Amino acid sequence: MSDLGLPIAAGLFWFLVGVVAIWDAVWKGIALWRAGRNGQLVWFIFLFILNTAGILPILYIFIFSKKQE
Repeated sequence: MSDLGLPIAAGLFWFLVGVVAIWDAVWKGIALWRAGRNGQLVWFIFLFILNTAGILPILYIFIFSKKQE
């Protein structure tokens, strides 16, 4: 057996963690910006504190935030 399997799996794991972190940061940034512009302090605090891999920011952006006119 080769010992190359473990380093490759570890590298893939850290790559996926990095992709999810970037995904979450982009959605969180958009949602925080929108909550700040709409003056929604409670949403801003929840979005800032909770890490949900982009799920909560996406829900906020598309369902709970008011549309700007």
